[in-house]
Amino acid sequence: MKWSWILIIFFASVGCQRDVEFPEGKTVKDEIPDPTPHELRIPQGFGDYYRNPDNPLTLEGISLGKKLFHDPILSDGNRQSCASCHNQSKGFSDPRRVSPGAAPGAIGKRNAMALINLAWRREFFWDGRSFSLEHQALDPVSNPIEMNLPWPQAIQKLKAHEEYPLLFERAFGVQDFDSTHVVKAIAQFEKTLISADSKYDKYLRGEATLTDQERLGLDLFNSERADCFHCHNGVTFTDNSFRNNGLQSTVRDSGLGGVNGNPRDVAKFKVVTLRNIGFTAPYMHDGRFQTLEQVINFYSDSVNQQSPNIDPVMLKSNRENGSLNLTDEEKEALIAFLNTLNDSSFVEDEKFSNPFE
Repeated sequence: MKWSWILIIFFASVGCQRDVEFPEGKTVKDEIPDPTPHELRIPQGFGDYYRNPDNPLTLEGISLGKKLFHDPILSDGNRQSCASCHNQSKGFSDPRRVSPGAAPGAIGKRNAMALINLAWRREFFWDGRSFSLEHQALDPVSNPIEMNLPWPQAIQKLKAHEEYPLLFERAFGVQDFDSTHVVKAIAQFEKTLISADSKYDKYLRGEATLTDQERLGLDLFNSERADCFHCHNGVTFTDNSFRNNGLQSTVRDSGLGGVNGNPRDVAKFKVVTLRNIGFTAPYMHDGRFQTLEQVINFYSDSVNQQSPNIDPVMLKSNRENGSLNLTDEEKEALIAFLNTLNDSSFVEDEKFSNPFE
């Protein structure tokens, strides 16, 4: 009789244990390990990166983000993924001038920006309309000229998938996930896209030697003669500002001014990094230049000083009617130096590659 009561009490306690509710719908039976914290390896000279206290990096979150980044499940008709317009072999940019969308006939308005060293940036898109990587990732999924899938439908597809519910629970400890968890995972993966092993990086570390031509290009880059360093400075090769570099005489795209409503910011666009510049053609916000030669020729000879809100750097006294009048030798040296910023290991790294291939 005594053992009968013990067994009754034991089974009753086990039954109660299964019914104990934990935060976010978990139970004792379903308890899974906490996500594994992860710290980025900060390259020499980069300084600390921007951290989002609401989205700490974890191995599980990064892995989930990589899968979501490459999976077309987040698009209308499963036609495209983030990687469709951000190709790893192209420095996570798009070799097309503008990108087609998932919906038939949809086409973008600007060149897809390269995704490089994003953990050290605060504003995103050419016009700076997003203030974090998480916020940035919200837009393309539902955007009708990009992935064209309303977020409720995207979440429904993910929840019906055989793998994603468990992956979200492992990454965030939630069973009822939503769009905020999706963009957090993608942002975590994007923060790992660090490029800092180019020939120039090896030169700075004493592991490589620049040729005479590359050295001349470096000297020109950092001089008033070529005048590149004012905007593309530091180890990230961008000051993260927004500027009008004299591309257009009339405003066809309002850029930053179209976002913040400030007329002084009309026609200003993000200064992009020059890292992996040899992989990321075409160039400029509208993808108008297909080669580095065209870019150098523009800055040397074709800056339109009448462009609205043109940056003061483009009006300096060393420019005669917008021209630097660089010699052919100087132009070739600049291009040689810029190509030392290409990081082949980054565009070939399996850590970032498509997990579905």
